[in-house]
Order: sequence, then structure tokens, then C-alpha cells
Amino acid sequence: MINKRNWLLVIGLLLTLALAACAGGSETEQASGTGNETSEGGDLVLAVKSDATTLDPAGSNDVPSGNVQHNIFNTLVERDADNNIVPSLAESWEAIDDTTYEFKLRQDVKFHDGETFNAEAVKVNLDRILDPKVASSKYNTFEMISNVEVVDDYTVRITTEYPFSPILAHLSHGGGRMVSPKLIAEDYEQMKNGRDAGSVISQNPIGTGYFKFESWTPGTEIKLVRNDDYWGEKVHVDTVTFKVVPESATRQADLERGFVHIIDPVSPNEVATLNNSDFATVIQTPSTALTHIGFNTTKAPFDDVKVRQAVSMLINKQEIIDGIYDGFAIPAEGPLAPNSFGYAEDLKGIEYDVEGAKALLKEAGYEDGFKIALWTNDNPERVDIAVYLQDLLKDLQIEVDIQQMELGAYLQNLRAGDHDMYMLSWGNSLADGDNGLYNLFHSSMAGAPPNAMNYGSPEVDELLQRGRQATDLEERKEIYKEAQELLVDEAPMIFLNYPEYLTGVSNNITGFAVDSANTYLLQDVKFVK
Repeated sequence: MINKRNWLLVIGLLLTLALAACAGGSETEQASGTGNETSEGGDLVLAVKSDATTLDPAGSNDVPSGNVQHNIFNTLVERDADNNIVPSLAESWEAIDDTTYEFKLRQDVKFHDGETFNAEAVKVNLDRILDPKVASSKYNTFEMISNVEVVDDYTVRITTEYPFSPILAHLSHGGGRMVSPKLIAEDYEQMKNGRDAGSVISQNPIGTGYFKFESWTPGTEIKLVRNDDYWGEKVHVDTVTFKVVPESATRQADLERGFVHIIDPVSPNEVATLNNSDFATVIQTPSTALTHIGFNTTKAPFDDVKVRQAVSMLINKQEIIDGIYDGFAIPAEGPLAPNSFGYAEDLKGIEYDVEGAKALLKEAGYEDGFKIALWTNDNPERVDIAVYLQDLLKDLQIEVDIQQMELGAYLQNLRAGDHDMYMLSWGNSLADGDNGLYNLFHSSMAGAPPNAMNYGSPEVDELLQRGRQATDLEERKEIYKEAQELLVDEAPMIFLNYPEYLTGVSNNITGFAVDSANTYLLQDVKFVK
């Protein structure tokens, strides 16, 4: 289903005729495969559902923040379209021993404030993420690093506490985006004056990326400008504006009228309309993400595994995909998506079984039902799923109170731990079993999103630690398979689906793409004349 649809979309994009150019400039060239001329310059406008929460790479776990940061900063290494590790700020690297990698850095890179990127800058950035005073939300992604050594100006050695096979993947993570050391020093200075860690960085982020930060009007828009001194291939547009437009219908109307060029997300029921229009096409990208319903495993009734299993049995995942996602998702058997390392093809999840659910609830002493609150943010599909679940559970005398919140408040309230059930998506941006499992299920992560389940298991902890240290790929796969089997049985969450990312793109631009972590790739975007 996915391959055929994506192939048709690619054909559609290649055959699209431009309506009009929305950018200035005189330099033109032929757009590859389109037969249309493209122009340099212009303001690229994206209409996005949610605002960023912070522009400090060490301070966020949400996609809206990461999408802006991706354009301002670079990492040592990055991943290509096939999730292979490729050079970025580091030109090359080698393993010195089982726990040490040595990186040779580019020597032609400047931060946006003119500061030189070098080995000392790498050390300052990684040490900051590991600093308890900063309390970085990305700490767990880098906690295995025990030492960062400056060998010379453009050589740095990174040592891990134990052999850690996915270290390169972790260094490609957004938390490893390099911030100007001068700005980091200013941030530390303001922390002494009582300001929160990262607040100075978030106000005026300075990286080495192909765009520079210009302004942020919270709740309205973030504006970036082209970095003409970028060390790599420069972008083609002058500016990028991330415009916050919470309403899906408004995003679509703005796209049609030419006010914006990219909209995200597109609701599944809007896909056909856009694909049949003469102004835009929907890009559909298979994701590494997991949409899930989490149980607070420390609160009754979900401190009882039988209740968690029973509620999981009541969910018809394909019915949700067909009725709410219009087929743009894959049913989830467990936590890892098919295009993630560690995915187990023969993993069997909890099957839809109403009578089995009733029997388990009776065994647990809840045959007369109970009352719970189900939390969600204002994502339309999640709200629809919540209503579906509310209606479904009525038949078993389970009363569900739906509590809907704006994303920022939602994440903050989840950290307080007063919820019963909640809905989220974990992107697994590294497409690796460690990132897809450790963050969600290791006991050290319990208490805050993404592990707002407050879940922890000594057996799962041990397997996840072994998976981190195993250097043999087949051994890692077997470890992650065993961990997933335990997680299915423990049912700390309902594994709903692996969604496709749906992004509306104007026919007036070319070169836009989205990766499997829903990161916007803007470097090659041009306007069509």
C-alpha cells in the first residue's frame, strides 16, 4: 500500500506544472525532471500546527522545536535518506578501541557569531549536555559518554563508559547540535543570576547551520535567514518562516491561496482533496514513529497488568487506521516500526479479543468497570481516537473523561504525573532499537515523557543495557526481540500504529522532503517560476 502510493506521488510531483513564482531574484536554472525553471531567493513559509517550545538543542524533545533547530545547527555526523551515518561537522572518524572514537573535524566552519568551530567547541557542547546543573532533556541520549578529549584544534576523542555500539547514531541526534561556545558561556553566566538553563540560547540560538535565527514571536512565527557564509552547499531561499496555524482547515486554505508553501500536518481526510487539486500535492513518508496510548502503571487500576492487557485487547487497531487515519498507518505489534533497527518481524502483539478482555477484568476485580481520565493534546487524530475509546469502553462500564490540552501544557502536566491514560507518539528519530526502547521503557526514564507510564522492569532494564553494549548486530537484534516480547506481555502501553507523515507541498516549490523522523529537509528547496 505504501510503496504504490508513494510512487504515484513521486510521479505527480515530477509532472506538476507551476502556477507562478513566489520568489524574487534573477538567477535561474532548470528544475531537475520538471521542465520548469526555478529561481533563487524568496521567503519560504511553512504553516505548522504547533510552535517550538525551545530553540536550545539540549532542552527539547518535541518535533516542532527540532524542526527549527535542524536548520540553525549542525551535528558531528548525520544520517542520509537510508539512515546511514555520513559526515557533517566531522569529516572522518575511527574507532581507537572498544570505547573510544576519534573524530577529525572540518577546518572551515564558523558559528553565526564568527566564533570558530573546533575541538574545544565540541567538548563544551557535549560537557554541557552531561552537566547536572543544565539538566538537559537529551542527557539520556549521551549519558554513556565518560570523557571528551581535545587532541588538537581539529581532533577530538570521545570515550564511552562501556562499549556502546550505536554511538555514531546518537551523535547524529538533535541533542548533539553544536551551539556557539560564546553563547553557552553567556547562558551559564545568566544561570548564576537565576535564569533557567538554556533560556539565553533559546532566545537567540547561534549555530553553524545553513540558516541563521532572526526572530521569534511565540505562538505566531519563527523567522530564519540564509547563512551566506555557510561551510557547505548554501540554501536557495532567502528566508524561512515557520508560521503557527493550529487549525487544519486554515492551513489548507492558506496553501490554496498561496500564503504558505508547506503545511504540516495534513489530516488524512484532506489528502485526496489536495492530491486532486491544481495547487499542491501531499508527500507521504513512512515513519519510524509509534503512536501509543500510555497507562500510568503506578496508579490504580493500571498498576494491574491484567487491566492493561484487557484494555489493550479492546482496541481494534485496523478499525482505527481505516476510520481515523484513512489507511495512512500500519498496525503496531510492538514498539519498533518496520524501518527501525531491531524490528522483529515475527513479534505477536496483543490481539483484539473482547471476550478475553472481559475475563481479565473479572479476574482483576473490575467486572463492574471504573472511572478514568484520558489525556490528549489537540491533535485531531488523537482526539478522534480518544472519542472512539470513550465510546468503546462504555459497554464495559468503564467511564472515560477526555481531557484535551495544548501541546506545551500537555507535556508539562504529564511530567506532574497526575494522569491515568494519555496519548503520544515517539518518533525514534535515530531509527535504532536503543533510541526506540530505552527512552520509553528503561526505569531511569520513568516519570516524564516519553516514559510518562512510570514504567520500569529489572528484566527489561537488563536487556536494554545489554543491547547498548553488544557490538554484534545479530546479537543486538535478538536482545531487542526478547525485550519487545516482555513489553508486549507487560503492556505498559497500547501499541497503536506506525503512522505515515502527511505533508502538503505547494506546486510552486521543488526540492522539499521529509525524513523518517518527520524532519523538514529545506536545503534544496527552490521556487518554481
